Amino acid sequence: MDYGMIGKIEKAKRYAQERERFRFEEFSVTFHGDNNDHRVHFQNGVFNCDCEYFVLRGRCSHTMALEQLLNKMLPEAVEETAS
Repeated sequence: MDYGMIGKIEKAKRYAQERERFRFEEFSVTFHGDNNDHRVHFQNGVFNCDCEYFVLRGRCSHTMALEQLLNKMLPEAVEETAS
């Protein structure tokens, strides 16, 4: 491995530890729940989940788990509601 790549790997490790560098803008994920798989989308600072609880309440364990997992990696408006 060349020295340039070694430097990039070290930089990537440092970046990965500095979560505040990342801001997710949109994504989709399949969440493997206890009973079923659920599709969670994040777009324009808003979560959406296909589970019944989310449809009724606008928030669910799947979206809250992702908020915790992505701490400091979501737009601040979403992070404030997660606190």
